[in-house]
Amino acid sequence: MEDKWRWSLVAAVPPVLWGSTYFVNAHFMPADHPLWGSALRAAPAALLLLAVTRRLPHGAWIWRSALLGILNIGGFFLLLFIAAQLLPSSVASSVMALAPVALTLSAWALLGQKPSVVLLIGAAVGAMGVPLLVGVGTVGFEPWGLAASLTAMLMNSIGSILARRWQGEIPVLHTTCWQLLWGGAALVIAAVVVEGAPPALGPSQLGAVAYLSILATAVAYLCWFGALRHIDAGVVGVVGLLNPVAGVSLGILAGGEALAGTQWLGLAIVLGCMAAVQVMPTRHPALNGEPAEREPGD
Repeated sequence: MEDKWRWSLVAAVPPVLWGSTYFVNAHFMPADHPLWGSALRAAPAALLLLAVTRRLPHGAWIWRSALLGILNIGGFFLLLFIAAQLLPSSVASSVMALAPVALTLSAWALLGQKPSVVLLIGAAVGAMGVPLLVGVGTVGFEPWGLAASLTAMLMNSIGSILARRWQGEIPVLHTTCWQLLWGGAALVIAAVVVEGAPPALGPSQLGAVAYLSILATAVAYLCWFGALRHIDAGVVGVVGLLNPVAGVSLGILAGGEALAGTQWLGLAIVLGCMAAVQVMPTRHPALNGEPAEREPGD
């Protein structure tokens, strides 16, 4: 149980950092260059981790990391960009709140991690608390935006579970680096094609890029994949509901916003579900994955 709590704390780092990106992007990054903003998150993070690992993908990991890089980084960021253009942020957050359910079912199908009833209920109820927390209204939205957001959520859920299935004994630092390399390259190409030359950045914007790339991308994804390696994917997914919690909290602390009564209710539901899945018994299912791989020379 102590190990589960420790890795749950690690799993809490990515959604908190990702939740802060809404505020950072809104206040510091160029609003008319969202693709370059995404590329500047992924590409420097990839190069930083590559400088540490000094090892490129090899063998089956060439195509695996390419696929995972598109699912978890490049395609994911690109679809989020499309969704952000077409959906209110409250609706987009509510769609992404379905990720715990998608992660739980994907882990069941691909890893053989059969979820407990408490985990399924916690994921579902927690997802229902997010619309209350972010204040979903009656404003209309484009169906294509909803499709983009749903696809992004499913891609990232399946990509995260595939990364866990294929991990073997290769260090998380290496596989995370390789995914960021492929995803960052795809985003740079998309940014050049759609938005042209990169925008000029001032000192505050360069600081925002450093924060987004080092903390909200490199550190966040290392913690995300590391947690997935040690605890059930469904538990990691429910902890991921801290994403909208962090976003709303930062709006209160830095933006002077206030929560309505229904938002407090949503916050209580989300935090209550997170606590419930932490105290449930931990399963240790056998994986359906392939034989463990080792790095050359390990």
